[in-house]
Amino acid sequence: MTGPILECVPNVSEGRDQRVLDQLADAIRGVANVRLADIQSDPDHHRSVFTFLGAPDAVEAAALALAGAVFPRVDMRRHHGVHRRLGALDVVPFVPLRDMTMDEAAARARAVGERLAAIHGLPVYFYGAAATTPARRALPVVRAGGYEGLPTRLADPAWRPDAGPARFDPQKGATAVGARDVLVAYNVWLHSADVDAARAIARAIRESSGGLPKLQALGLPLAHRGLAQVSMNLLDYRVTSLARAFDAVQSEADRRGIAVERGELVGLAPRAAFEGRAPASVGLAEMRPEQYLETHLEPRGRP
Repeated sequence: MTGPILECVPNVSEGRDQRVLDQLADAIRGVANVRLADIQSDPDHHRSVFTFLGAPDAVEAAALALAGAVFPRVDMRRHHGVHRRLGALDVVPFVPLRDMTMDEAAARARAVGERLAAIHGLPVYFYGAAATTPARRALPVVRAGGYEGLPTRLADPAWRPDAGPARFDPQKGATAVGARDVLVAYNVWLHSADVDAARAIARAIRESSGGLPKLQALGLPLAHRGLAQVSMNLLDYRVTSLARAFDAVQSEADRRGIAVERGELVGLAPRAAFEGRAPASVGLAEMRPEQYLETHLEPRGRP
């Protein structure tokens, strides 16, 4: 790829119906100058993460095309999963990868959010670098209460949407649109179904509890697999790497007599996030070359 590169990593509240997921992927692939780099779906989270990148105008168009495919197909009234969510198109983060500033990415995010609100009558909140107030910068704060809490939040004048109506749409919910730096989404599966243990491990290692800096973590059940999971966001892999996160989970699991089953990368990761370690050493024995972010930034003709 040449020229400015923008990445978009939308999270959609559908992780079980492959036919629907194929249709959503086709909507992205139908936009020229965009590369769909990765799709990760999970039936327990009931969620899919699409990672695409390319020329900024094309990435904007692909985000809007994806939204146009999501809303007729995903109904929040029938959605239940272990992951927190606000709506059918849950979050739409934009990430400046090359020859773009964060301010430029934030402007793109706001433009897409305004279009989503206008086209779909959707409540939209801006977060991260696109936030309109400091209180809305952190995604967990914006998503507090989740889909079920939306009617109450939308009725609160302090939480009027940044774009779109302050009206609860039970089918669509709401969408958070933001701009941020590269985030590494990473899960570690425990060889145990003990969700309380997974939650205790998450509590021990996350920044908000005095653990590793720039690390968010939750303990979640994976009923389809009969396991529990420590689900993590590495907000800055330069501060807390995949290696440090994995070692922290393994140490806490060892203290509880629990083995680690494997790691799981959601989307892409920069090579530097591994701190020189082999992927297998952080539970990613089947890591593919295309899961490295840099693979998609190297020139190879049309994206």
